[in-house]
Amino acid sequence: MTNHQKRSAIHGALVTLGAFLVGTYFVFHAVQGDYGLFNRVQIEAEETRLRAELALLQHELDDLKNRTQRLSDGYLDLDLLDEQARKILGYARPNEVIIR
Repeated sequence: MTNHQKRSAIHGALVTLGAFLVGTYFVFHAVQGDYGLFNRVQIEAEETRLRAELALLQHELDDLKNRTQRLSDGYLDLDLLDEQARKILGYARPNEVIIR
């Protein structure tokens, strides 16, 4: 082998090694990086959890809106008013038995 052939072989090996290292770098970051596959799975799991929490909070909000409307000046639900008075103020009728 001549000196030129040895240099060409070393150059080819270095180019191949460099290309391999650059490819490995990009594959690593595609899997493990900030926007990689593993983070995407975690973000999707968090999104699912947050959507479920949002649905629960929306249901609670709807319930509170309903109860607020039922106790408003325009529409008064006497049963709900009685329930709230008993619950908050501790009222009870003389013939009632309270179990806690």
